[in-house]
Amino acid sequence: MVEVRANAENLQGLAQAGSEGVVSSQRLTAVPLLRPGEVLEMVPGMIVTQHAGDGKANQYFLRGFNLDHGTDFATTVAGVPVNMPAHAHGQGYTDLNFLIPELVDRIIFRKGPYYADEGDFSSAGAAHIDYFHHLDRSLVQVTVGPNGYARTLLAGSPDLWAGRLLYGLEVFHNDGPWQVDEHYRKLNGVLRYSQGTRHDGWSLTGMAYQGQWTSTDQVAQRAIDRGAVDRFGTLDSTTGGRTFRYSLSGDWAVRGENSQRKANLWWLKSGLDLWSNFQYCLNDIAATGGCASGDQFKQSERRQAGGFALTQTVFDRWGDFDVSNAVGWQGRIDRLSPVGLYNTRQREVWNTVREDRVTQRSLALWAQNEVRWTPWFRSVQGLRADAYDFAVDANQAANSGKAGDQMLTPKLALVFGPWKKTELYANYGHGFHSNDARGTTISRDPASGDAVDKVKPLVRTKGYEAGVRSEIVSGWQSTVALWQLEAASELVFVGDAGTTEASRPSRRRGVEWTNFYRPADWLAFDADFSWSQARFIDPDALGNDIPGAVSRTANLGVTLDHLGAWFGALRLRYFGSRPLVENNSVRAAPSALTNLRIGYKYDRQTQLTLDVYNLFARKLNDIEYWYESRLAGEAGPVFDRHLHPAEPRSLRASILYRF
Repeated sequence: MVEVRANAENLQGLAQAGSEGVVSSQRLTAVPLLRPGEVLEMVPGMIVTQHAGDGKANQYFLRGFNLDHGTDFATTVAGVPVNMPAHAHGQGYTDLNFLIPELVDRIIFRKGPYYADEGDFSSAGAAHIDYFHHLDRSLVQVTVGPNGYARTLLAGSPDLWAGRLLYGLEVFHNDGPWQVDEHYRKLNGVLRYSQGTRHDGWSLTGMAYQGQWTSTDQVAQRAIDRGAVDRFGTLDSTTGGRTFRYSLSGDWAVRGENSQRKANLWWLKSGLDLWSNFQYCLNDIAATGGCASGDQFKQSERRQAGGFALTQTVFDRWGDFDVSNAVGWQGRIDRLSPVGLYNTRQREVWNTVREDRVTQRSLALWAQNEVRWTPWFRSVQGLRADAYDFAVDANQAANSGKAGDQMLTPKLALVFGPWKKTELYANYGHGFHSNDARGTTISRDPASGDAVDKVKPLVRTKGYEAGVRSEIVSGWQSTVALWQLEAASELVFVGDAGTTEASRPSRRRGVEWTNFYRPADWLAFDADFSWSQARFIDPDALGNDIPGAVSRTANLGVTLDHLGAWFGALRLRYFGSRPLVENNSVRAAPSALTNLRIGYKYDRQTQLTLDVYNLFARKLNDIEYWYESRLAGEAGPVFDRHLHPAEPRSLRASILYRF
């Protein structure tokens, strides 16, 4: 049910930065979501797209980053990390297709490397998604739409012994608008038992997800122009994937008179088989000019991972000053057996490019001190220490080995106010992201045998930010943040090729303006705007623009409720133009996408909803790339624009019954 009476949470007196926030379940309920991963578009400035089948992880953009599938943005769900290091497809791979949006209680988001308890992948930001501990009533929801779309959700939370049980079961199918049916099927479940609250209690959560699909990958523009394929067609009808994810996590918290203790333990088992073909015939051409085997490849992994996080916070007084001191210990281990890259033909393997068994371990110790020096000034200072080690057993002995790295990252936040419901922030901090373990030990290109450079295990980032959070006008919460983030020189491991690719030092800077306004009980507005500039620092004849770095984004919404039995929401997402090459000579076109939700509450138990996606039937692209490929019959490779279209206008109707 839409509930516009809920404010965006006011974090004055609590937040460390202007770009920190909380998204409530009430706000999420009002959003028409095409895909589960789009819950992250409630993080101001975040754009969520897709460049292949919907069963694959989304593509994310934030703060001048093309985050690919999750690098530099850390995400957890129910205490379990989602980012996958040393992943078969991409470092930090973040697949949120197992998420059930109706069960999300809140999203805590942070941006920038200013938080001592945030580690790997969090330089651009982090989002911590948690499910409810209980629902007011059980529910069943059925959603149907064109192109074979069907989704059923059953959820409830009965009392059990001295606590509460939360369960959710989702069954899903979708063919999509593609000429080759996607036939995406997933079975998804959540089971949580809890006692007490998140601050003084415990919970045990199990999640299970399986999915499989046929993928329509991005298509070369020239193939569309020649009529060889439709915008919604494919040049390889056998690409796609299958995946699974099972996890178990436990959270425990106890609140003392002057202290707070928390512990989290988690275990994960996951796997992916992903077949892709982005260059068609570039590497395998028959004498006739047609494709002999084609450029299809399979990326595959089987993973088990586990970890923990322990935190102790003590609230005290030092003389006349209120202080809090927190220390934490975090650890994680990932075992991949195996993780591989293979040449395939219609999903059949005909060559192994590389196949590895990888173990990655990390330990972190952090400490943070907050002092309230005056009623209008407080400071938060922290220090984080991380240690990583990698072991790779490769099918090519030259690429086997061990590596390790350590890093200290300081953090500082100065907070002034509030004055007239206005608070000012100044932030400084270092962060990092880990590189793919295979890249830390590689010495030979697995395909050509040429010598290649190893990647640096941990890559340092450095950020600055100034922000303001205000509610000068009653009901209007507004934040502005000016930020800059620098990344050290690095090499990047490319999962699609099984080798490394050079990159350069970079600097990104920008400004974000976030607003939530509730002028009346029945009406709410939200508006997020961001501008950024992303450049390589060292000059190069190729150019200094960073490909894929979007400079302007906006997300605007209006929500209505309490209009008798009717409610609704209208949302506009603007995804700005961005360079596709370093010299900015080729750019992706901007896009503006509008979604609509109209609902009717038949009674207290029954609710009908109609969602309209791409309301104005705009011919847009979800993603664009510029690279070389080779179509059957072409004499050689051709640089071209490759695109994946946004879905055309579509409708989904839902009926929800609470009992």
